[in-house]
Amino acid sequence: MSAALRQPEIPAAVSSSLTIYLPLVLLFVLAAAFALLSALLGPLVGPRRYNRAKLEAYECGIEPSPQPVIGGGRVPIAYYLTAMLFILFDIEMVFLYPFAVAADALGIFGLVEIFLFIATVGFAYAYVWRRGGLDWN
Repeated sequence: MSAALRQPEIPAAVSSSLTIYLPLVLLFVLAAAFALLSALLGPLVGPRRYNRAKLEAYECGIEPSPQPVIGGGRVPIAYYLTAMLFILFDIEMVFLYPFAVAADALGIFGLVEIFLFIATVGFAYAYVWRRGGLDWN
């Protein structure tokens, strides 16, 4: 065989280092097979009892509007306020967790900083509460 037609040999070190990824690849294949199987078998083996209520759009407990939101209906502002409050307090938790882990290493400086952070978030919470952003009337 000529040298141009010969396949390049993979060094043993590269081959053995790629085998550590085999469980990960198998996990991805298993996850994809499960998702595909679930999506294909669900309609075949699932119940087929449809009624008018199940076929209507569900809008988080609010009566569905007769026209679609795009180009006609209005979405209540409470949805956006809830989303913004969730983001605000979710970010607070994201910043509080590393502080809790490294509280000893930060010392008094970290304690002062976390009190300032909690005061800022508390001010935002009090503002939203006073403005009625937490009332669902």
